[in-house]
Amino acid sequence: MSKKQKEQTVTINEVEHKVSDLTQEQLAYVNHVADLERKMSSSQFNLDQLGIGRDAFMKMLTESLKAEEAVVE
Repeated sequence: MSKKQKEQTVTINEVEHKVSDLTQEQLAYVNHVADLERKMSSSQFNLDQLGIGRDAFMKMLTESLKAEEAVVE
């Protein structure tokens, strides 16, 4: 019993295309799009971390300034 391998496909604008039917140029475009999507996702992840880190440091700075003001008064 051999298992029939399913042909690789890619969905572009809600249309499924067989990878084997794509030209080398089209396949390169698909790879560029996939790579850019990964980079965008990674960048968003990093941006989320940076935003939370900035907020944490701003909170610590604000609390430090309030504590300093309390000592001065």
